[in-house]
Amino acid sequence: MMTFDDREKTHEKKFAHDAELQFKATARRNKMLGLWAAEKLGLAGAEAEAYAKEVVVADFESPGEEDVFLKLRKDFDAKGVQQSDHQIRRTMLELMDRAVETVKAGK
Repeated sequence: MMTFDDREKTHEKKFAHDAELQFKATARRNKMLGLWAAEKLGLAGAEAEAYAKEVVVADFESPGEEDVFLKLRKDFDAKGVQQSDHQIRRTMLELMDRAVETVKAGK
């Protein structure tokens, strides 16, 4: 029979596991988002990879994903890339869905 302490430990483990998956998925989404944005900015190869890393790092500036959105918005505006706020946010959502799938699949 499972005791209250056992159930509590189980819930704590699940919470920690879910938080880890969310962190990994967000980092993966940000890298994919950075590569997507790099292409729009005309970057390729090592420059695109470096830019993708900048996007990943930008997510640590403040809680939430607004810092990532603002980085992309600022960079697109500086280079004259035509992407609406809606398009950027939609891509962020689509890539998050894909990132969650790949993390859950263990890829």
